[in-house]
Amino acid sequence: MNFGSDNASGVHPRIMAALGAANDGIAASYGRDALTAQAQDRVREVFDAPEAAVFLLGTGTGANALALAQLCPPWGRIFCHETAHIETSESGAPAWMAGGAQLALVGGDWGRMTPEALAARIADYPQEDEHDGLNAVLSVTNATEWGTVHGPAAVSALARVAREAGMAVHMDGARLGNALAATGAAPADMTWRAGVDALSLGGTKSGCLALEAVVFFDPERAHSFSFRRMRAGHLWSKHRFLAAQMLAWLGGDLWLDLARHANAAATELASVLGGAGRPPLGPVEANEVFVRLPRTEIARLRAAGLRAADWPNRSDDAGNGTIRLVTSWATTDDEIAALRAVL
Repeated sequence: MNFGSDNASGVHPRIMAALGAANDGIAASYGRDALTAQAQDRVREVFDAPEAAVFLLGTGTGANALALAQLCPPWGRIFCHETAHIETSESGAPAWMAGGAQLALVGGDWGRMTPEALAARIADYPQEDEHDGLNAVLSVTNATEWGTVHGPAAVSALARVAREAGMAVHMDGARLGNALAATGAAPADMTWRAGVDALSLGGTKSGCLALEAVVFFDPERAHSFSFRRMRAGHLWSKHRFLAAQMLAWLGGDLWLDLARHANAAATELASVLGGAGRPPLGPVEANEVFVRLPRTEIARLRAAGLRAADWPNRSDDAGNGTIRLVTSWATTDDEIAALRAVL
């Protein structure tokens, strides 16, 4: 019952095969190889963004932090949800790589902020003079850390508020495939057509070995980003192995197929929990399920083989806790059946 994290799943066979094929012979290093050019073109094609600047990386934190540093000056401020990964799980990397930028947190149920909440938070820093700091970037997580999704209209509404405040828009797309699979939206409609300037596109949680990309839909915003990536130590020398993954992952819409499988498994998992009288805490829209249980029952489930992460929740107490169950491209029917049996 492996529901601890989609990071824990293995590499999809088609992607592993692509890595093996890329291992044949030699290739130019640092992204000057033919596979990297093909992978960049493939990203542009998928997002219907022929002019986009595409940079491959190996970690999601690196992608987020470098993209935000590109958009935000050291004296700037990045607005994000209070449970965003860049706030809770990246050890201050975005602020550090941006040279001291601040994060301004916005509340909202189940990982989503509303345009009204964002506007109210922006108003806390009225930009009357330099003492306010510069309101620079909005970062939207999609899918969110609570397994919910912002559809294109929701992204557009948030981006409109940011635009009116003179801010750029970044999307943390570590699970973008899951968000697209959940909504049926086109990649372009979820991103640049909705007002997103820079995207952190994640494949590591969805069948890849180590694959992320930063996509600037306006190439002017990518000026000198290659130097920023190099300075941060995020330029892979054997770049072809990143590119091979990207080509296989996007090829034949594999990335969306894997996301659909993960989302469907989460929906089934939610049904199993509900059927056992333990309904999920909130909406299950992507591949994460949250449930509050007596701590004694959590211990019993773990003793029976359940892997699930403890999840901080303000409403928990000494007797009850919240756990997060995450499905992946590799989740099997047997794992879900095993949980049903234990429950």
